[in-house]
Parts: sequence; C-alpha cells; structure tokens
Amino acid sequence: MRYSSPDAGLRATLTPGVVALVAGVLLVQLGFLLSYIGAFHHPDPQRVPLAVVAPEKVAQRIDALPGRPVEVTAVKDESAARARIMDRDAQGAYVMNPKGDEDTLLVASGGGGPVTEAVKQVGKKVAADQDRKLKVEDISPSGDEDYNSLTAFYLVVGWLVGGYLVASLLGVSIGTRPARPGLAGLRLAGVAVYSVVSGLGAAIIVGPVLHALDGHFMALWWIGALTVFGTAAVTMALEAFFGVVGIGIAVVIFVVLGNPSAGGAFQKQLIPPFWRAIGDWLPAGAGTTAVRNTVYFSGNALASPMLVLSIWAVAGVVLLLIGSMRRREPDLSLPI
Repeated sequence: MRYSSPDAGLRATLTPGVVALVAGVLLVQLGFLLSYIGAFHHPDPQRVPLAVVAPEKVAQRIDALPGRPVEVTAVKDESAARARIMDRDAQGAYVMNPKGDEDTLLVASGGGGPVTEAVKQVGKKVAADQDRKLKVEDISPSGDEDYNSLTAFYLVVGWLVGGYLVASLLGVSIGTRPARPGLAGLRLAGVAVYSVVSGLGAAIIVGPVLHALDGHFMALWWIGALTVFGTAAVTMALEAFFGVVGIGIAVVIFVVLGNPSAGGAFQKQLIPPFWRAIGDWLPAGAGTTAVRNTVYFSGNALASPMLVLSIWAVAGVVLLLIGSMRRREPDLSLPI
C-alpha cells in the first residue's frame, strides 16, 4: 500500500492555475472595496443642475458659490423651471419671488434623496445670504414605500445579479463556449425566456406585492427583461472568449464598477469624477435612471438609458456568436 505525503497533496492542490484563480479573486475583492469606498466615503455636491428664476446678478452669485455645488441655468419663469426638472435637465429650481420676501425651492426627491438634500442645503444658503424666507416644494416625491427613491437601484441590482448568475450557471454546467453559433442561439433563446420571467417577477414584487413602485407594471417588466438579457448575454460572451475568467470580468463590470456609479445610494453629482463619468454607460446606471424616469418623471428622458441597455444586449449577442465561431482550443479550465 502506498501513502502520499501531505506535501505531495498540497503541491497537487496548489497548482499555478489555482494560485492564479485565488489571486484573481483577491484582486476583485480589493477592487470592490476600492470602488465602493472610493465612490461613497465623501459625498460632495458637484455642479448639480439647478434652474434659477431670479435677476441675473442673483443667478450668477448662486452659480459662483464656493466649491461650485450647483450649475445654474437661468429660466424665465416657474413653469419653465418645473419643466426642466420633469425633463431631467435639472435636479431642482430656485424661484425668487419679485413681490415678496419668500422664495420657492422646487425639488424632486423621486430622482434621489441625497441629491435632493444637497439642493435643499444650497437653497437654504442662498435664501439666508439674501435675507429671504424659503419654502420647499417637492414636485415629484418618492413614494411612501420607496424611501429616498432607493427601490429603483435595488431592483436593477437584482436584475443584474440574475443575469450574470444564470449565464455563469450555464457556463459552468454545459461549457463556457458554445460549439457553434446554433448552440449559442439556443442559449440566447433560453436566456431570453428567463429574462422575461425575471422582469415579470420583479415587477410583481415592487408593484402589487410591496407597492414600492406602483402603477408602472408593464414598463418595469420590459425594462427588467432587457436589463437581465443584456447582462446575461454579455456574461456569456465574456465566458466564450475568456472561459471561467469571464465570470470574474462580468462581476467587475456589473458590480465593482457598475453599482457605485449607478446613482443609487448617491446620485452622480455627489460622487467623484471617475464614477460620475462611467455611470450612465453601464447597465446599473442606465437601468436605475430608466426606472426612476418611468416612475417619477412621466417617462421623460428615457431614450438615452434605454439605448445604453439595448447596446449592451446587442453587443452581448454579437460577441457570443463570434465567440462560438472561434477555433476551439484545448480545455484550459482551471483545476480546482
């Protein structure tokens, strides 16, 4: 009878592939910490779009506040200011009353609680500097069951998790690269069915079940289906090109980079420039914006986020089909 030494077992386990895989996981973990803490550790308003109805001198003074917390656009009247908020061209509006000493600050907390609070702080400072009173009017408040308008973000996070998990499960169970385009098409068809069911389930949960986002059932269903499908398709495409490492790349894109920049916990005007620059181009940010604009802003400004989600979905489909046509290499799966 032969006995293997513990050292031999350890050497057999700690292969270069396993070491590389563990090192990769460590890098993703550290990247997660850097991304989340980097984005959220010091929220600071930076050029928050603000409509102003006031004399030019006052508007310029607001625009030149120390640190440039707001970026002012002068408009002719309160009606124009309200329209800019609902069209998502402004996060708030300062309306000076020419016939009295009480001004109005218009906000829309449906667009996010933290940025609304930042606008309120600016408005209070402006009123105090002008020795005027201020009343605040929330023209599109977040729902009673949607604290700080966070539901949209967590809804999209759930969709993203479902998308890359189902793609990862398929990759691990039946292979990361389809043998031919026809099989890739079958995977995409299966994922499409899953995406429709996933979008439907989530719309039921946030609507009829929890009443967090009531009244927009069909729109949320199909935003969800597109988000899940795009996430799954891109993950499968990454698997086709990079094997199991593609799952880690998907996590970096959709979680490490996507979630902090999505405008969920803190809106993009409150986070550092890097995350502010990428948020609108990633599915988490586009999905969160699409849901909020659907629910709280009458479906305005939907074209851009829906286009971004569509581009991710199309890119995933095309790249997966290309990946399935590549010359098949020997199986280099990492031994675990």
